Amino acid sequence: MKRAGTLRQVSDFSDFSRGHRLQELLCRGGEPTRVQASPDGQHLVLLQKSRVVAFQRHGVGGADLERNWQPPQTALVGLLFLQSPVILGSWVLAIVWEHGRTEVWQFVVAMGWQLLQTLELCQGVRARIVSVCSQGASLVWCEERPPLDAHSDMSKCAFRFCVCTRALEVWEQGVQLGTPRIVLHNSPEYQVLASPQHLFLVPAAAGCATTSKFLLIWHPKKAKLTITAPSSGFIHSKVLRSSSESDFRKLLLGSVGLLSGLAPLDIHTSAVSSSGGLLLVSTKGAVNIVEPDGTQRHVFDLEGGPLAQGSPVQLKTFGSIMACGLAGVLYLIDQNSGRLIEKKILSMKEVHFLESLGEQNSIQLLTQTGIYSFSFSKPEDSSRPEPCLVEMVFEEACRYYQRRSLSSSKLTVEKLKKGGVFQAPVALTAILQYSLSQKQKPAQGLQDTYGKLLSTVSLELQSYMSLELLKTCVVCAPESEVESYCDQLVEQEVSRVLHADMDKDSLAYLNSIFASFPKAAWKAIRSCLQLQQNGDGLLVARATPEVWKKVLGGAQQEEVGQNGVVPLFEVICASLLRFKPKWLPSFVELTQQYVSISWAYSSKEGPEGRVPLYKRALGVLARKNKHSEADDEMELELLLCSKRPKAVLQALHLLIRMKRWQRVVEVAEKFSKLSPLLNKEIFTTLLAEFAQHRELDPYLDMLWPLCPAELTASDILTIVLQHLPRSQEDPVPFSSKGNQLTVGLLKPLLQRVVQRPCVQDEMYSYALQSPSFPPPTPPREH
Repeated sequence: MKRAGTLRQVSDFSDFSRGHRLQELLCRGGEPTRVQASPDGQHLVLLQKSRVVAFQRHGVGGADLERNWQPPQTALVGLLFLQSPVILGSWVLAIVWEHGRTEVWQFVVAMGWQLLQTLELCQGVRARIVSVCSQGASLVWCEERPPLDAHSDMSKCAFRFCVCTRALEVWEQGVQLGTPRIVLHNSPEYQVLASPQHLFLVPAAAGCATTSKFLLIWHPKKAKLTITAPSSGFIHSKVLRSSSESDFRKLLLGSVGLLSGLAPLDIHTSAVSSSGGLLLVSTKGAVNIVEPDGTQRHVFDLEGGPLAQGSPVQLKTFGSIMACGLAGVLYLIDQNSGRLIEKKILSMKEVHFLESLGEQNSIQLLTQTGIYSFSFSKPEDSSRPEPCLVEMVFEEACRYYQRRSLSSSKLTVEKLKKGGVFQAPVALTAILQYSLSQKQKPAQGLQDTYGKLLSTVSLELQSYMSLELLKTCVVCAPESEVESYCDQLVEQEVSRVLHADMDKDSLAYLNSIFASFPKAAWKAIRSCLQLQQNGDGLLVARATPEVWKKVLGGAQQEEVGQNGVVPLFEVICASLLRFKPKWLPSFVELTQQYVSISWAYSSKEGPEGRVPLYKRALGVLARKNKHSEADDEMELELLLCSKRPKAVLQALHLLIRMKRWQRVVEVAEKFSKLSPLLNKEIFTTLLAEFAQHRELDPYLDMLWPLCPAELTASDILTIVLQHLPRSQEDPVPFSSKGNQLTVGLLKPLLQRVVQRPCVQDEMYSYALQSPSFPPPTPPREH
């Protein structure tokens, strides 16, 4: 890890030709200034509102370059340094004017600046360039093409811009301009920013509301255009094979509905990083990076609250270090981890970043008083995991103690280190420094008070080290082995979260894992719960009670069912439904068995105190995009596996609607044994069906034994008469259809009920079975 050193001055402008003029222009307030350095670092070019001036370092004379203009003269829109593909180290300066005129200048030693050639980029006379950049040996620009009709519709005039590219090659004989190519036409106004391999199109601040919600990324080698939005990530990508496909409005036809619901872009400043990503600073001070594939990552939050529209923010990346200058404060940030390396208060309000040629470990800044260098040095003890790992411990401790603090004052890492009140993070960082440094060289002895704690957390440290090693393997592995390493990484992460305290953040993290790596997450949860089939084909699980409580307990559904975060039980059910649907009913039955052991029946503290588990599983099934016959069977199995009376009756009615009579009788035989009340409900339901049609006639031998003991013959006849189908015709004694209910069909049931001994008869049977009636008279006493 690099650490910033001190700021030292390397130039006071005395080594520049016309150094006093350079300092005068920089000190002139109220006028925004752009500074660009030549590839060899020997020239600085300043672009202000009405002038462009070039300054030579270690100058030996020659013609100067200074151009001035005043409205209504054509304004200058870009300064571009282009290198020659033939002559090594040779470069030229291209000055691009608003109406497309481009001046190509070359610096010749002892002669100064020489105008090589003047070119016309745009083909139309009325075209106006609004933004320009260079990519390799090509110029890319966005030009406005005003409509011929001055009274054209303003909604159509918003799409009057065009993004073009044209090769500009520098040879010994002069400059050669290639044929123009249209990247995008009929588009809104864009600012073009180029990385070595890609082109970013950032909508202008004054654009229309619909088109200022997303960015475009052009891939020249693939001729592909990607639509991305910081609020939702990658949206759409399309290869443009012909000029007709380059129409902006046709490009968006398939994504209009999605784009209309996006939030508007919040961009204060944009710049391209050295890694090829697009850095965006929002008006709230949030720094994000958009990768060429359309994904976005948050890097850092600048301090100081919302940024004013006119306040300049300077961005520059030096390797993995991002430098940001804002209102006299210099931020040095690790672009990979988002960690603040150093924050430096400068004595000047405005700075400009220059390329540090030959000095990879330094940053050069141009200010009103000179050029300064900020050098990096490695820590003396490279084995110490500071500041990255130690800072992570203290930052996590800050969040932990802040949530439990009753004080309104904000706890910071500095206060935590200096206070001496909280010993837990201090002890943990000491143990980390000791254990991690032993991998490289013998470390200093650990305090005796921490020795016992080290032995306690040794397994966690080994797990952490193996996880870090696995992450390194994922980064360095060939493409064929990445999937297996990712599976291992997901399994370790799922296991780690399940064995830690489950809160909203952990649950949201698990949701993202299952969404990003569904198959690997399914394998991981199966391993953590040890789900498998035994020899009898039954699903068993050997998870610990603590893991079961994480699966079923935790935050309530009302708390976690927001922002798309789903409870863990539903997440596992969705994974089972996708990869092993036959196991889902058995899994719900397993969870119900664990609930009955761990929580009292209908306890509100348990997971079934609010919504039964089978209903939560049915909710996951209902959220499927496409419904099939297999889903109907799954619904039946989930209802029956709950063994709840209401669910069983619901499944029975569902089977009756589906006219699956064999399964109806099987379910009735199986679940009538659970309770007498359920038995009566099932038999009454089937008896009502028997009265209405003849579908159950083949199964009467299995149905009549289910008759409850308390039902009498009169009760049976009442139920039958209540559910007889109503006929529109006059009743006749003998029907030709043969589908009417007859006494002969009911006779076996009525005989069974009549011949069955009455409950009251059994109560008084002892009196009826006495040897003589009435009893003999007792003997009298004399």
